[in-house]
Amino acid sequence: MVEKKAKEKSKKSPSLTLSVLNDKGKAVEKINLDKEVFDGKVSLALIHQAVVAYQANQRKGLASTKTKGEVSGGGRKPWRQKGTGRARFGSSRNPVWRGGGTAFGPKPHSFYKELPRKMKTLALKSALNEKLNTSSIVVMDEINLKTHKTKGFVEIVNNIKLDGKKTRFVVENLENNIKIASRNIKKALLIKANDICTVEAVDCEYLVFTKGALRVAEERIKKCL
Repeated sequence: MVEKKAKEKSKKSPSLTLSVLNDKGKAVEKINLDKEVFDGKVSLALIHQAVVAYQANQRKGLASTKTKGEVSGGGRKPWRQKGTGRARFGSSRNPVWRGGGTAFGPKPHSFYKELPRKMKTLALKSALNEKLNTSSIVVMDEINLKTHKTKGFVEIVNNIKLDGKKTRFVVENLENNIKIASRNIKKALLIKANDICTVEAVDCEYLVFTKGALRVAEERIKKCL
């Protein structure tokens, strides 16, 4: 027991102070994370529920099969009821016949799963804490592009040493130059701080926040705690 406690104490909690990088990849200042949001608590069960609900809500549920009553044909009884030595059949559209209907097949229906707002928020909070615990959060001063050329955005990705990594850039506003410049980079994903959800926070190797976007995300989570 004593050894376990000693090991637990020896584990360092993630720092709540991160360096802020400019578009050249150089640290220009430090930023303190909100203690209410980044408290180190991670609930994998909540994250799982949020991901399952999100994926279920993307499903259209349009698969459809025909029952024996919906398949065309089969209006005539194949053979008489008795005296043939064969099993009785009322229709050639029976599910056991080739070309017949489908028994218990899928019909269009909704897969929608409702998740309380607070659970969604706590799941996002857990996802952000998991990223912080694994040193997968990067904070940038701002992302400014004078043109919409992909080359400018590639330079920023290279400068912060995330080339080839699946990275989600979280910004305050989706400026036109950034949207166009980033859309040709397969592993660079862009989203507004007000729109980020648990799946988007989990489905990437690194989260890159601008300072303003980080504060927006923190305030959004704190409102629901």
